[in-house]
Amino acid sequence: MKVGIKQGFQRELVNLAIVELLPTKSLSVQVKHGRKYSQILSSIRAVGLIEPPVVALAQKSREYLLLDGHLRIMALKELGEERVSCLVSIDDEGYTYNKYINRLSAVQEHKMIVKALDAGVSQEKLANALNIDIRTLRDKKMMLDGICQEAVDLLKDKIISEKVFRVLKKMKPSRQIKVAMLMNDQNRFGFIYAKSLLDSTSEDQLVERTVKKRISPAALEKRVRLEEENISLSDDINSLKESYGTDMLNLTLLQAYLKRLLANEKVASYLQKYHTVIYDKFAEVVQHDFLKMKSAD
Repeated sequence: MKVGIKQGFQRELVNLAIVELLPTKSLSVQVKHGRKYSQILSSIRAVGLIEPPVVALAQKSREYLLLDGHLRIMALKELGEERVSCLVSIDDEGYTYNKYINRLSAVQEHKMIVKALDAGVSQEKLANALNIDIRTLRDKKMMLDGICQEAVDLLKDKIISEKVFRVLKKMKPSRQIKVAMLMNDQNRFGFIYAKSLLDSTSEDQLVERTVKKRISPAALEKRVRLEEENISLSDDINSLKESYGTDMLNLTLLQAYLKRLLANEKVASYLQKYHTVIYDKFAEVVQHDFLKMKSAD
């Protein structure tokens, strides 16, 4: 059964008047003296607005609520801008957007830097806007060199240290993809985990053969077994993801049926009298909040 994926945002940016945006939180004037605001202000002044603010159309009016980007809007006002291109959320639960928003990922930052440099912004000006030195800027620009596109796509929206990509560069493309899939499936994106996967990589999957520390057969066997378990666990997780929606639907339908069944006094009385255990189990299913369980997941 194919399940439609609900689109969370409009495909095209919408140009709106800044004064018409309704903030969803108030900012103290003191934020203008903070380092974060200064960095945003200098970045916009140097290279323009990179990440558009997120808005949602208010249900009872034609006005737009500002969900994310309050500091950016404050900076644009200070710079005298009157309009801004915004990303419009069409999710019914848009008011919780800030709860789920991810900060700029390493891949997104890399693309931003490359785009700015290609547009003619000097390295010195961009480094100053991002409050980093030239060497760090160059490292960020070269971060994805040697990483295959499939692995980049798997990790493009994840908050990952640049050191992880340095680890991936030591592997061949097929191994990069497998490692990126393992990291996604287990939701582990740290350098230590990436390094452990590198250590368990066979030499024929490495870009260059390196002199490794002598590893005992027992330790090597343990590493191989660990990766096999990781792969098996990832397969199990993917299988559960595929069946989760159907299972929840079946449970909801079953619960509705049992509610109707126990609402019948004659049936409920009979079960209580002659099949107490079954009645208790049915009552437990009826009282269980599956929606709460789903949100907890």
